Amino acid sequence: MSASVSPSPLHVAIVMDGNGRWASKRFLPRLAGHKQGVDTLKRIVRACPPRNIATLTVFAFSSENWNRPADEVSGLMDLLAGALAREVSQLKQEGVRLRFVGSRSGLSEKVRQGLHLAELETSSNTGLTLNVCFNYGGRWDIVQAARALAERGEDITEDSLSSAMALSPSADPDLFIRTGGEYRISNFLLWQSAYAEFFFSPVLWPDFSEIDLDTALTEFNSRERRFGKTSEQVR
Repeated sequence: MSASVSPSPLHVAIVMDGNGRWASKRFLPRLAGHKQGVDTLKRIVRACPPRNIATLTVFAFSSENWNRPADEVSGLMDLLAGALAREVSQLKQEGVRLRFVGSRSGLSEKVRQGLHLAELETSSNTGLTLNVCFNYGGRWDIVQAARALAERGEDITEDSLSSAMALSPSADPDLFIRTGGEYRISNFLLWQSAYAEFFFSPVLWPDFSEIDLDTALTEFNSRERRFGKTSEQVR
């Protein structure tokens, strides 16, 4: 078995960072970097099944990204709508189940409808689950889960809170990758990443390749995951 293929199905989460810097280095508008980033995501999605990655969760637009320049935010919304129109039928053919994780508030009716239809179109697929975190924040996720349990009068426990998270029913990520050379998680999957292995890549997201994914997976497969136990217990 290749060192980059996990012996058991994995959930990989990625902060796709570096689109704007990639564009700036080429004297292009920031939106050009985001467009290139969509192409990279398409390649990485197709690279997942052969590497035994069953779930891929990506950070596409954070709840803090609304603070970016209005033209960039508008361009990102248009980019999302266009990508949905172009790519959903291909994802459906490839067996990918598409889920959008995050708050729908603040999104236009056009975007909300596009998200709903994309999820509906791919809901019966049983291949890779692609969770796209859009208008998402880890703190928002914890608060909305706790509020939902309180409104239903349910006890707030680790299990109940996990089940009320927006990412549910996907399991917690095994491997958390951030591209672009930054060393922070930026309010992404705060609850779910408690025992994830972290890998920080210097590669800007538009340049991230299957080889870079293999580098992260090889590093992941070399680590001993103890979950609070000793090495002797794990072995």
